[in-house]
Amino acid sequence: MPAPCSACGASPAALRRPKTGHALCRACFLAAFEEETHQAIVAGRLFRPGETVAIGASGGKDSTVLAHLLQLLDQRHSYGLHLLLLSVDEGIAGYRDASLAAVRRHQRRSGLPLHVVSYRQLYGWSMDRIARHLGPRNNCTFCGVFRRQALDRGALLMGADKIATGHNADDVAETVLMNFLRGDVGRLRRGVGTGPAGGEGAVPRCKPLRHAYEKEIVLYAYFQGLDYFSTECVYAPQAYRGYARALLKELEAVRPSAVADLGHSGERLSLRSDLRMPARGTCQRCGYVASQPLCKACVLLEGLDRGLPKLGIGKHRRLRDKLRDGEPLTQEERRRLGAPAEGEPPEEQEPRGELGTDEEPWGRRELRGPQDLDF
Repeated sequence: MPAPCSACGASPAALRRPKTGHALCRACFLAAFEEETHQAIVAGRLFRPGETVAIGASGGKDSTVLAHLLQLLDQRHSYGLHLLLLSVDEGIAGYRDASLAAVRRHQRRSGLPLHVVSYRQLYGWSMDRIARHLGPRNNCTFCGVFRRQALDRGALLMGADKIATGHNADDVAETVLMNFLRGDVGRLRRGVGTGPAGGEGAVPRCKPLRHAYEKEIVLYAYFQGLDYFSTECVYAPQAYRGYARALLKELEAVRPSAVADLGHSGERLSLRSDLRMPARGTCQRCGYVASQPLCKACVLLEGLDRGLPKLGIGKHRRLRDKLRDGEPLTQEERRRLGAPAEGEPPEEQEPRGELGTDEEPWGRRELRGPQDLDF
């Protein structure tokens, strides 16, 4: 016989919550999950009445559940928000086409406005083309940098006050582990805050699902019958995050609270008073937030445009200084930066996509508002 629901005691339990271990029926689980999300929004003061919130919609379970919850809770608790869906097309054949199809299906059901920006529209490069230049490694470095900036660019064009992302407790714990292992205090401090985070020139971001376990998000989507895309990105197996995720799953198997504990430890990180953090300014080229004269995206684009795709990856500051000063690079230095070997045939023309190859990148085409985006 199934155990009775530990909340209502009337219905048979449909699941045991991974987060708390409580046996709950379907209705009680849905109510508890929605109330916890509401309390996280209120406690973190994530939104103010009248704000326009761009939901980062990838078509996956997290962003689909987030969009559903924000629309539901906004109606239930009168947040007074103007919600819209913002998607980024990285230009990954097959994978992103299918996920954007899932986003559009959700948009038709929810009625929320949907806006799509693409790497080719903003930068003149797609991820598939970048991967052909770069090889199998470091693709996620390019994609992560470009995606963060693309979300900001799209949100600014749509007049959004905040960006809500579907990062869950497992994502936060993985980020904490990654930055612990890399010794990256700056990113650790910026990436795990409970309230809206952002900097000068960037749209503040918030994570309403940051305390929700990934397993419970999957259960919520299943019980609500939400349609989402679940295939892993073709470039993800090479990502460093995958190793942190594998370690986290081993820790969770021994101690289920390890996911939440890592997130809380990141929030409570204490730094020495004399520790100097990089000053955040603006990029001299594109005006985006940066702690150096050029933001990371502009450095990566410079390498791609010069045929040196590894220019912005690793410790190549001396070689970057030589290029800046107009000094020629040796053949060995060019090889270290990923230049093609002598005699290698030129790259094939990139096939036409949804925007077409005649679209100009961000720096050479003025995007003035929604009419210039791909809807």
